[in-house]
Amino acid sequence: MRQPSVDLHSHSNTVGTPTDLQLLRLLQIHDSAFPIGSYTQSFGMETYIQEDLIRTKEQLITYCSTYLYQNLVYGDALLIQEAHFAALNRDTERLLHLEQLCGAVKLAKESRDASVNMGRQFIRTIAPLVDDPFFDEWKERIQSNGIKGHYAILYGIYCAVNAIDAHHAVLSYLFASVNGLIQNAVRAVPFGQNTGVQAMHALAEEVVKAATTVSTLTEANLCNNALGIELASMKHEYLFSRLFIS
Repeated sequence: MRQPSVDLHSHSNTVGTPTDLQLLRLLQIHDSAFPIGSYTQSFGMETYIQEDLIRTKEQLITYCSTYLYQNLVYGDALLIQEAHFAALNRDTERLLHLEQLCGAVKLAKESRDASVNMGRQFIRTIAPLVDDPFFDEWKERIQSNGIKGHYAILYGIYCAVNAIDAHHAVLSYLFASVNGLIQNAVRAVPFGQNTGVQAMHALAEEVVKAATTVSTLTEANLCNNALGIELASMKHEYLFSRLFIS
């Protein structure tokens, strides 16, 4: 049955109170041990590290803040929100459109590959835990190579079919993305764990602000302003040594 359409411009439709079970589901899929391969991705950060542009906690916070606001807010986070609304309406055509946009907005091949690799690993891992025919449809599309399977779109669909509201889907995604970058920075730079904890603590408020910003946006706002980060991703394969894939 087709669900009632939602007003994409109404913030009230994006915020709810997660149940205990929904909260635990979000915690599980964003746990660092959840096998989607995020620990292998630096999204250009490793290039910055090797060029000695990230050596202090303050530089790490600046990089993560730029990635948050100039890449995620107007890119994947916005696409998650749009995919969530489309999935609520079982709007397959729109989801296919968003899938194409997700690849197009990523300028670096490394960024596109990371998005697809994480998406495919995500659906392989999560599919046995989801009992929903609409979600199964997307698993079959990926298996038949009908779509590439970008992570942001699949994540938005997953949250929608599990009745997790769009705001908390975006909020948890942004937090996990920034936290993952910081954890990888701790592995790549001579930072202590305490430095990473302090950096994430400083960025938590920015994550909340970023999620609120996403709720005011629509597809018309989709863009990629993180050109320095995209260029760093393109340069990554030419580094002398690499700890990460992207």
